[in-house]
Parts: sequence; C-alpha cells; structure tokens
Amino acid sequence: MASFEVFHWTSLHWKGLLVTKAGPGRALYEEIKARVLDGTYAAGTALPSTRACAAERGLSRSTVSVVYDQLASEGLIETQPGGASRVAVGAMRVLGPRAAALPGLDRTTRLSAYGARAVTLVPGYPRPLEPGLIDFVYGPLAGRDFPTQTWMKALRRVEGERPARLAYLDPRGDHALRLALKAYLARARGLACDVDQLLVVNGSQQALDLSARVLLDPGDTVVVENPGYRMAHHVFEATGARLRGVPVDHQGLCTDELNRVRKAKLAYVTPTHQFPLGSFLTMARRQALLQWAGDRGAWVIEDDYDSEYRYGVRPEAALQSLDDRACVIYVGTFSKTLSPQLRLGYMVLPPDLVDAFVAAKQLTDRHAPSSPQRVLASLLEDGSYDRHVRRIRRLQQARRTALLAALDKHLPGQTIVEGSATGLHCVAWLPAVSGEREAELVALARSKKVVVYPVTQFFLPATVPDRHRRSTGLVLGYALLEPDGIDTGVRRLAEAVRGMTQPHHL
Repeated sequence: MASFEVFHWTSLHWKGLLVTKAGPGRALYEEIKARVLDGTYAAGTALPSTRACAAERGLSRSTVSVVYDQLASEGLIETQPGGASRVAVGAMRVLGPRAAALPGLDRTTRLSAYGARAVTLVPGYPRPLEPGLIDFVYGPLAGRDFPTQTWMKALRRVEGERPARLAYLDPRGDHALRLALKAYLARARGLACDVDQLLVVNGSQQALDLSARVLLDPGDTVVVENPGYRMAHHVFEATGARLRGVPVDHQGLCTDELNRVRKAKLAYVTPTHQFPLGSFLTMARRQALLQWAGDRGAWVIEDDYDSEYRYGVRPEAALQSLDDRACVIYVGTFSKTLSPQLRLGYMVLPPDLVDAFVAAKQLTDRHAPSSPQRVLASLLEDGSYDRHVRRIRRLQQARRTALLAALDKHLPGQTIVEGSATGLHCVAWLPAVSGEREAELVALARSKKVVVYPVTQFFLPATVPDRHRRSTGLVLGYALLEPDGIDTGVRRLAEAVRGMTQPHHL
C-alpha cells in the first residue's frame, strides 16, 4: 500500500505507542480507508470521536488517534481540535467492482433457481425524471394529497401510548387495525370475514409473494389476465410457475377461455378495475370464474387494488363475497389512497390457508411496522380515513375529467378511451398510429417532454393480439398531475401524434 511509505506499520514509535504490521490499529485504518475510497463514507461524513471509536472497537484512544492522524496526512479525512473528524472533500475515488478481485469466479452459478429467475424478471429501480417532464405515470400519488395533519395528529397520539415492553408483535397484524379493517370492508365492499382471516402485509406485492411461495411449486400453472399486471406475473414466474394468459375484453377476463385450461393451481385477476384496460368483470363472469376454480380445486387471488375510485358507477360484488367454496384470496392496499411508501396492505384469507400464510409472514419479516398500523386503525375508527377517501376521490375525478377533456380538445376524434369509469388511469387507443410504431411515438413524445406508457408492455411476451397491433395504446395515469399539467401534457402528446401521422413523416 502506498500509505506504508508515510505510515510505517512495521515499526512506528509515536507518543510511546508501537503499532506493528499486525498491530491493533491496522484493521481500523484499512477499514476506514476502504470505506472512504469506495464512497461508503461520503465527503463531509463525521467519524466517531476518538473516545467513542476506542470504546466501540476495544482499542486504546491513542491507537485511534494514530489512525486518524495517518488518514489525515493522506488527505482522506480532516481533523480539527475540539471538532469532529470528517471525510475530506475529494477523498473518494471510484474503484472497480469488488467481484473483479476474484478472477474466474462465476457468481451466477451460486444463485438458487429462484434467484436466477428473479434477477432476469424484475425491472430496474425507478429513477428520478429530469425537470420539466410531464409524466402520465400510473401508480404514484401526489404528495400534496396525503392527509398530513390528520396522520401526524394520530401518530403523536399513538406514540404517546407506546407500551413499556417493545417486543415482536402478532405476525397477523395489529389487532385493533384488523378489527377496524373488518368493519371497513363490510361497509365499503360488502365483505364478511372473521378478524382471524385478516393478515396485514407490506403492500399488495408482499401479498402476491406470500401467495406464490405458499401455494405454488415449480411447473404449476397460473392463469393471468393478458394484458395484465406484470409485477404479479413476475412473482409467479420467479417460483418456476408457468403462466397461462387469458384474454381480456370490455367485460373483463374472457372466462369462456378458461375451459381450455385443464389444470391450474391459481388464477390472478383484477376484477373491479382490470389492469391495465380498466374493464369490470361482469357478474356472470364472476360466477363463471368461481365455478371454474371450484371445479378444479384452484385458488383465486382477487386484487382489489383501487376499488375506492368509482366515478358514477355501481361496484359489483367482490369475488370474496360471492365465494361459497372458500377459494378466494382477497388482496387490498392503502397504496392508492394514502401512500405506497407506507407499505400497508391486507389479505382476507380462506380459513384453511390462515395458518400457512401467517407462518410464511412470520418467517419473512415477523410483522408489519407497528406505528403505521396503529395510526391507520385510529383513522379507520374515527372516520378520518373515510373522509379522506371522499376528498381524494373528488380530486381524482377532477383530474380524470381534465384528462378526458384534454384528449377531446387536442386529439378530437383521434382517440378511443377505455377504462375511465374507475381507477387512476385510462387507456387511450390511437387508431391513426400503427401498433408497430408505438415505441416510436413514446420516444417522440419524450422528446417533447411528456412521458407516456405503451400498453404493449403489459402483454405476455409474444402474445400481443393482432387487433391491438393495428393501433397504438397508451396507459395514461393522472393521479400525480393537476388539470393544467394534464392539458399541457396532452397538447404535447398531440404534437407527437401529428408528427407521426402527417404525410412527410410516413
């Protein structure tokens, strides 16, 4: 190491302290230096005081002082009398991947079959968009819509009631929250369940993961909507299950197609607001799906992810409330009404599955965080949550109205809108733009600072139907935007569409 030219580990006497090559300060020196150089300790990061570091590491304070002085002499940290030692600005340099230090090692061979599948399925993490873009993303909510004052008031109250014993909690979830959820689901969705059938989870994605791990083995068949929610598909595929896509039309899942599926372990559906096309599963098809599942001994996951958003339409009965064979797993979430960052969702489980799911939940993460559960229970109990839902439904309805008006204004007669009666997004079909040019339109819109999402990405690979190939479809979310931004975004999109359809661009 170059540092040894300055700091002789082999033989250094300073204030009577001998630090040898195997001396007590060497490990600390190398650890701090490595963390500075690889960026773990960013510029300006304060290091522990010599006294605190010595106590934590079981070293003498003089040994720690020697290490800090050597790091300072190399320009890696800055020390000052009476103040904290900090990582120096400009100290970090980019190092190559650590795996490069192990030539010839193929780390992929050390993954399980699940790990190898998962790493190829899951898309990259979302990245912040550059300023000035108008993003019609589906999923996120506007931070300004969160009931901050109401939430903080309840949080202060529940934190003031924190128990003396801080121990692991019931993996099923806070009992008060499950009682409040039982009452809420009864009045909001007509669900009747026992409190012990409710399992609080970290969002609907964990509900799907638990379902896959508890119910599926490699090679099992899972029926999914096509197009559908790809993150759910990936969960099932990661377990080694085989997906059987069933088409969707304006009445939801085409249940007549189920007769061609001879054997399946599970069916995953979004019957209240089909993702992404937005259709309702009709009552006749709900009954047909339950009949099919009962006859084959299959489970049905009912993802009721944004049932709170209905604009002038009456909701159909939930599959769970129609289920007389105890085969429906009901999944709900607060990600679309409060915040996806809370990671709060729930499952209503058939009685026969409760013990297995609770055990799997406990093995995964013990239980969901306590404080958010208790706050949510308080909001459900005193009516605050219901008032918030009514308020945010009005806000989302205004945004939906603005989107439909903007499409009619800037693309008159050029769009066919699907799925706008519920939820937080709709699909706009553009008959004048061939489906084969969908990616081209998305890129051209991005160049005009508007981000839109092609519907093709939600189909199972190589299964995009010909009837959808003939026109481009865009999934347009509006929950993150205000009416002015929606209008501007659609105007920019219209400019891109004109750029695709004018003769000199053909």
